[in-house]
Amino acid sequence: MKVSFFSSRFAQIAALVLLLGLGLGIRLYDLTDLPLDFHPTRQLLSALKARGMYYQTLSDIPTEQKSFAVQQWKIRAAIEPEIVERLVAFTYQFTGEQIWVAKIYSSAFWVIGGIFLFLLARQLTSVDGALVATAFYLFTPYAVAASRSFQPDPLMVMLIIIFWWAVYKWSDDPTSYRWAILAGLFGGFAIYVKFVAAFFVIGGGLGSILRRESLFETARRPQVYVMTVLGILPGAAYVIYGVWIAGYLGQQFGGRFIPALFLSPSYYLGWVGMLNIVIGGIALMLGWLGLFFVDEKKRRFFLGLWGGYALFGMYFNYHISSHDYYSLPLIPIVALSLAPLAEWFFTQLTALTPTRLARFSAFGLLLFGIFASLWNIRAEMKATDYRPEAQMWAEIGKTLGDKNTAGLTQDYGSRLAYWGWTSITTWPTYGDLVYHDDLRGAQLEFDGLFEDIALKKELFLVTDFDELKRQPLLKEKLSGYPIFAEGDGYIIFDLTSTGLQ
Repeated sequence: MKVSFFSSRFAQIAALVLLLGLGLGIRLYDLTDLPLDFHPTRQLLSALKARGMYYQTLSDIPTEQKSFAVQQWKIRAAIEPEIVERLVAFTYQFTGEQIWVAKIYSSAFWVIGGIFLFLLARQLTSVDGALVATAFYLFTPYAVAASRSFQPDPLMVMLIIIFWWAVYKWSDDPTSYRWAILAGLFGGFAIYVKFVAAFFVIGGGLGSILRRESLFETARRPQVYVMTVLGILPGAAYVIYGVWIAGYLGQQFGGRFIPALFLSPSYYLGWVGMLNIVIGGIALMLGWLGLFFVDEKKRRFFLGLWGGYALFGMYFNYHISSHDYYSLPLIPIVALSLAPLAEWFFTQLTALTPTRLARFSAFGLLLFGIFASLWNIRAEMKATDYRPEAQMWAEIGKTLGDKNTAGLTQDYGSRLAYWGWTSITTWPTYGDLVYHDDLRGAQLEFDGLFEDIALKKELFLVTDFDELKRQPLLKEKLSGYPIFAEGDGYIIFDLTSTGLQ
């Protein structure tokens, strides 16, 4: 029997509770700051939807305000089922419109996922390895920022992890319908929450199956078909309804897979860049090395997880190389892959710390490392206060009034819509222009674009000045119009005057 560094049952439970408590605590720090620290465009999409759902239930607010909130919810792209948004909107009934409610839910989802990650890692390795895997999953800086964001990804990751745990338990007892049903339900719900979860559910399922028996032997088990049907039905029903009945999903699957990117070095370099942001090169290397510290059958499970991520990255080749949060499910994969290496390390450390003093000293060093990491994460959160932006956007909204406006702003006008209660026609970013011109073959000629978007408007708002510098043609064009109003962080051009154009 292996000797654990955390020798007693109490010490193991205390270590896990401490990790989970710290993991939740750091995510709830600076709770009331605005959701602009991590992919604000995506977070504000959910925020606007949740507010519209909430305002639809209110009767004691101005009609115009209610109509605007509901309209902003309805016109926003419906990519995934609005589960988290509806949960937040329901909670608004008790708290009022407090956008930080979403941080609590997302953080709770991620920490619950940590519990099941620990249970799975303990099956794969030991308590020591499981605790290290849980610590990495909870305290990786990117994971902290991403897992408190208002989007469905934290919920999706939690459900994926629970599926991995359940399907691994089923593979230990393949005649069990209980584990097959449980795995099918959680896998199906994960795919329903966000369709991309299918890659990680299939990868984990195949890895669990192949560590015990061949696909031919597995195909003869009725439990597999129960699990498969439960996994497919929720997501398939949503796609069928969204594409062929309601029609709102018809255009959401375009532009995800671009074959030409496989011949472009930018695709591979971009993917590596995203991995450095999400995981970091050292952790990624150690995770791969961890695969050599498990036996062949367990290694098949790990390879199933990694294979699912690789196929996911090749299919969503544009997004995997340009959107870092698309690699968020890789965090639990790397965490699990670190567990075998951590088990070996703690076995050596246990042998090197035979006395109580040596063991206590080693434990103190480990705890210091966790607190040092948390302190740095806390400092980064504290360094930027986004709260004053709400007042700026409210001021802009009042200045624009009911004038027909185009604009180059952050997050495609979502900040103005949320805090300024004003909708504008947004000018594309430089990245959008490159995407359409280079990747999809569309030619967006500037003068025609300016005529279509701006010349039919009264005003043109600019708040994203860095983006304006990337578009010299637009900057030069706007300089020919008089300034309608300007303030700290914004400038508004009057397009009704011919100016110097």
